[in-house]
Order: sequence, then C-alpha cells, then structure tokens
Amino acid sequence: MVLAEELAKQQRSISVAEFFEKNKHLLGFDSPTRGVITTIKEAVDNALDACEEAQVLPDIYISIKKTGPEIFRIIVEDNGPGIVPAQVPFVFGKLLYGSRFHQIRQTRGQQGIGISAAVLYAQLTSGLATVVISRTGAKELAHRFEIQIKIETNEPDIISQQPFEWDRIHGTRVQIEFKSTMSAKKKLLEYLKYTSVVNPHARFRVELEDESFTFERVSQEVIACPVAIQPHPHGIEFGQLKRMAAASDGKLIDFLVNGFSRVGKKTAQEMCNRAGLKPTAKVQGLSAEELKNLLAAMQVVAVPAPPTTQCLSPIGEELIRRGLDKEFQMDFVSARTRPSSVYSGHPFVVEAAIGYGGRLQPEGNAMILRFANRVPLMYQQGACAITECVANVNWKSYTISQQGLPMGPVLILVHVASTNVPFTSESKDAIAGIPEIEKEIVLA
Repeated sequence: MVLAEELAKQQRSISVAEFFEKNKHLLGFDSPTRGVITTIKEAVDNALDACEEAQVLPDIYISIKKTGPEIFRIIVEDNGPGIVPAQVPFVFGKLLYGSRFHQIRQTRGQQGIGISAAVLYAQLTSGLATVVISRTGAKELAHRFEIQIKIETNEPDIISQQPFEWDRIHGTRVQIEFKSTMSAKKKLLEYLKYTSVVNPHARFRVELEDESFTFERVSQEVIACPVAIQPHPHGIEFGQLKRMAAASDGKLIDFLVNGFSRVGKKTAQEMCNRAGLKPTAKVQGLSAEELKNLLAAMQVVAVPAPPTTQCLSPIGEELIRRGLDKEFQMDFVSARTRPSSVYSGHPFVVEAAIGYGGRLQPEGNAMILRFANRVPLMYQQGACAITECVANVNWKSYTISQQGLPMGPVLILVHVASTNVPFTSESKDAIAGIPEIEKEIVLA
C-alpha cells in the first residue's frame, strides 16, 4: 500500500514538448550534424508551402554562420505571404500547431511539428531564443519576435515583441541558433541541390560561412496550389467517423454526400441500406454500434477513387528533366509521371527519372534520389521502399551491372506525391512498404 502511494505521487501528465525534449531523435535531431539539415529542411519546407499558397515564385535566402564555439546561426528568409502577428508565437512556439493537419491535400509539412521542434532544439542546446520577423503586406508594419517554448505546458514564451523596420514588402525571416558541428556542409549542399531539382520554380541563395551559392529556377511558372478534398470512405477509420458524426447536425444521407469524396445520392442510399439505417436519421443521434455498421457498409460499397487533379501537385516529366539537366549535366535523361492511384483511400502519384553518363561517377552504386511531396529524403536509404523497389528491378537486362542496387554512372530519381505519404517514422526519412505504392514505383 505504501509503495503504491509512493508511485502514485510520482505520476503526472507530460506535455508534447517535454516528450520530444527527451526523444529528439524521433524528429531528426539525433546528432548535431543532422540538426543543421533538419532545421533548414523544416524552414525551407514552410517557406515553399507558404509561397505556393500565396501564388508567388519562391525566392529563398539561407545563411549559416558560426557565432561562437560550436554555436551556429541559421537564417531562412522567404518572400511568402508572411504570418499574422497574433499567430507567430503559436507557429514557432507550440508543437503540434498547424493549419494543414486536417486538410487532405499534398503539402510538405503537415503535423505542425517541424519548425517548432527546431526552436525547441535550439533552446535545449544553446539556450538562445529564436528570432522571427514577419510582414504580411506593404501597408502593414513588420513585427519582430523573440520566442521560446515553455516545456512543461507546450505553450509559447514570448521574450520580446515589437514593430520592426524591414525592407521586404511581405515574407518571413527565421533566425535559429544552436550547438552543432559544421561537418554537414557537403550534405547540406546536396539537400539544397536536390530540393532545387524538384522545385524548379524556386530560387535558393545560400551563404555558407564565407562562400556563396545560388540554385537558379528553371521555370517561371507558379505551381498551382493543391486544393483540399473530403476524406474518401475507404480510407476512414472509426475514430474519425465518430468525430465527424459528432460535429454534424444534418441528416445521414446529406452527411455522406457532403462529407466524403466521390459519394453521390445513389451510393449514399446504398450505404444506408447496407447499414440498416434510415437516410433521414440524425447523424448526431447514431449510437456507436450504428456507426460501426455504417463504417462496415462504407468499406463494402464500391466508390470511385478520390480525385487527384486538384489535391496533388506532381512535378511533371518536362520539369524533372530540366531540373536534372541544370544540376547534373548527364548524357541522357528521361522522366515518367505515372497515372494517379490510391492506397487506403489516399490518392498518390509516382514519378521517376533515369539519367546516364556525363559527370556521374563511373564506379560504385548508382545515385538514388528519393523524394516525397517535393522534399528530398536524405537519410535511412536502406529502410525505404523506394530503395527496395530499385533493387528489385533486373537492371542486367538493360546492360547495367547490378549488385543488389544498379552500378555505374546511373542516376535514378523517384518522387512520391500523396495527400498522406506513409513514412516509417516522425522524422520522415523513409517511405513504408505499401504494396500499391511499391507496384507503381516498379512500373515507373
């Protein structure tokens, strides 16, 4: 009894921030070198997504400077729409806070963990606050914030906030300082080079210590921002259905037609019949048992695949070729975009390219470039479904030598675009082996 009481005294709830403080590796901050790349990746992802939503050609500036023993200052600045001052502390100072988690469309960031995790990493290693400057338009003042995260509560801690004179008309600038080593230079330039290949409409200017690099855009076309779609009946689980039902105050048939992708009146009627429910029943009044019957009926009734033209943003064969030509100067390059497909109700498109010769290394394994939603996957190549699919192709029949992976001056690019990329972990380094996706990769 005494021991039980002692144990009871030690129990308390932990905040998300506290959990990730102890489990940094889950988010890709498992080493100082990797911390630099993960931070830049998260900031660049946010910048590209913001520019897409504002329909502007991304101009992104990245600076990395050593400011003290083992302390590095990273600055990422974009020309996106900026962030409303009231939202800035939450975007950067609260984990799991974002606008895209509930939307079914292709985006780079989704969980609302990325950039706030970098803020958390900075305050853990250097103790320094993150500085954010943002401006939403020519008529608005820019605002400058210094932000940290209150670990115990996962709430933003605003150290200072004031209006700021800034020469940009709109955009956001993030400055993060943390402890690291700069052994990441080669990997960092690789990451930016690959990002430039699959975002041919973006320009990246980089200042790395005393060197400058520019990755120019090869397309002047703003890419269409993907539009969110409703969930597909075949990709929904009981918990989500229950939440949706609780939030609806209409009739069951209207709930099915308006709340789900590709469900018409006839299909909705069939689902009601199979579940033994009246189409005019109030959705909020359905019991857990009735919702389970409804879910079972939704899985059985044939529903066309979800639409992919609006919610996905594949790069396209021509732009993949131009992006690769710009960065790799090969003798031959060819690309293919597959027709869209579906797994568990989630639409996806696989794109692939192959390049040969030129400046590629004649010896050793082929170069494999893996991408998900226009973001390079830089780590855990061996654990990724893309690598496995490449190894399973019989390259010898194309007169390319092979020892597991193909060998020689060959480049293979695979891009998976989806409303829900099935990553193997929160650090989003590798794609899980989903049969539907693997089949499409091999076909591509």
